[in-house]
Amino acid sequence: MTYTEQVGEKLNVILEKTFDAEKGFNKAAENIENKALKNYFKAKSQERNIFGHELKEEIKSFNQEIDKGASVAGAAHRAWMDIKSLFSLDDEESMLEEAIRGEKTAVKEYEEVINETQLPSSTKSLLVSQKNKIENGLYSIKTLEDIS
Repeated sequence: MTYTEQVGEKLNVILEKTFDAEKGFNKAAENIENKALKNYFKAKSQERNIFGHELKEEIKSFNQEIDKGASVAGAAHRAWMDIKSLFSLDDEESMLEEAIRGEKTAVKEYEEVINETQLPSSTKSLLVSQKNKIENGLYSIKTLEDIS
């Protein structure tokens, strides 16, 4: 496996989870009454959509394949199913807690790739930028916790 293939695989893992998060936030926005939370979840869903497109461009720029979800999809799909069952509770506090947990996990996954992999500078700066946006979102969500 070449270096760029390894980077491509790691980016595809993040891409897959990014699209899962996008769906999760979208689903949460549809199932919540609280206006501030609804807007937050919608904004996070849109943010992840942008992240996904940025990641795809980065993967393509190194002539790597975009994984259509064969290898990672199983685990990611299971994780998404867990979130779905939680969202079906229509419990704002549970949704918020699940979103916080998911975001903390995402930050850890970004950090692993950033720290463990020799990345091209464009890839590293993209991942650091996306990770920082997720972390900033965690600060915002903490203030929303007081609302719910």
